[in-house]
Amino acid sequence: MELLYTYETLKLEFPMSNIEEANFVILGIPFDGTTSYKPGTRFGPTLIRQATLNLESYILDYDIDLTEVKIADVGDLAIVAGNPLETIKRGIETIEEIKKINPKAVPIVLGGEHSMTFAPVKALKPKSYVVFDAHLDLRESYEDNPWNHACVARRISELRVKVAEFGIRSGTKEEVEYAKKAGITWVHAREYTLEKFIEVVKDLPEPVYVSVDIDVFDLSMVPSTGTPEAGGLRFWEVVEALEWLVKNKEVIGFDIMEVAGMELGDITALTAAKLLFYMIGMLSK
Repeated sequence: MELLYTYETLKLEFPMSNIEEANFVILGIPFDGTTSYKPGTRFGPTLIRQATLNLESYILDYDIDLTEVKIADVGDLAIVAGNPLETIKRGIETIEEIKKINPKAVPIVLGGEHSMTFAPVKALKPKSYVVFDAHLDLRESYEDNPWNHACVARRISELRVKVAEFGIRSGTKEEVEYAKKAGITWVHAREYTLEKFIEVVKDLPEPVYVSVDIDVFDLSMVPSTGTPEAGGLRFWEVVEALEWLVKNKEVIGFDIMEVAGMELGDITALTAAKLLFYMIGMLSK
C-alpha cells in the first residue's frame, strides 16, 4: 500500500483504524497559497485535530462513542507551496488511492483553504455539491488565478455537479449573474431556515458531497478564518441541516475548510472539531 503525497501528523486521541478497515478516512490539506486577507489556513488541519482533545468521544445526541467507530487518519497532504493547481492534483491522486484501498470509506478533508475542496469533489464524482459558506466563491478568476479560493464553487459547477449554497452573505454582481445562468441555488444567511434548506436540497441528485467553509458561522464563533464575515449562521442551524441531509441523501464525503489561526485551543478550531465529531456521529447512525 502506498499513499501518495502524505506525511504523518498529530492524530485524534482515540484509537485509529487502518485504512482497509476504516469507515472514515481523514486527510488534512494544509494549503494557504491564495489566502487573500488573513493567513493561517496552513495550520487548520493540525489545529482541528488538536482541538478534538478537548472533546468527549461520546456524542450525547446520537448515543455513539467515536472510539467505537473505525476511523483512519492518513495525515496531511504534502502541498506544493504557492501552487494551488499542483496541490489539487496531489489531493485528487491521494483521495483516489484511498478509495482504491477501501471503496466503502468516507473521505473527510480538513483544511486548509477552500480552493482545495475541488480535489475531493473531482476524485469522488458526486452528482451534487452542498456547501455552507459566507461567500459565493463563483468568480471566474481572482487575483489573476482561476484556482483561487474565491473560485472553487465555479470550478466545481463546471464539472456539471449541481451546486447549492447556504449561509451566503458576500458576493459580486457577476457571481450572482453566473449563479442564475448556471442554475446554482443559493440562500442568503438572513433568509436561511431549515425549511428553506430542505426545499432546496430535497430534489438534488445523489450522491452528495458536503463542504463547510467555517466562515459560514457567526463571526463570534470563528474569528480565525481567512475571510471573516459578520452575520453568519448558528452552530445548531448547520447541524440540523446536515442531520436532515445525511438521513435523506447519500453523502459520500465531506470537508471542513478555512480554519486558520496561530495558537492551540483556538475558538475557530474548537468549533470545527465539534462539527467534525457531529458529522462522523450522524454518518455512523
